[in-house]
Amino acid sequence: MTCIFCHIPKDRIILSNDRAVAIFDRYPVNPGHMLIIPKRHFDDFFDASDEEIQSITELVRLCRELLDKTYHPDGYNIGVNCGRVAGQTVMHMHVHLIPRYTGDVEDPKGGVRGVIPEKRIY
Repeated sequence: MTCIFCHIPKDRIILSNDRAVAIFDRYPVNPGHMLIIPKRHFDDFFDASDEEIQSITELVRLCRELLDKTYHPDGYNIGVNCGRVAGQTVMHMHVHLIPRYTGDVEDPKGGVRGVIPEKRIY
């Protein structure tokens, strides 16, 4: 099976550097939802080199600047799914940068803790 993140069409790439690219998610959680994807194929965050983590972090920051100017979100969630049990469906490491907007959920308390809904509110 071919990895969809190893063959991203150039016209989908919004930002890039030597080790990673950024694209808009095809199934966005919110307007402006972006994915930051390393160019080298590996499964998850824990397989990334220090240089790849640095490049990914650089793109997360650049994407935030772009989204701030274009979408004007009120906050962000940054997430990485590592393994199928954690919800990873494409086995090529990628970071989700999800813009958040006032009122997009009734009560945002707990943020990323919502991956296990009954543990979100504490």
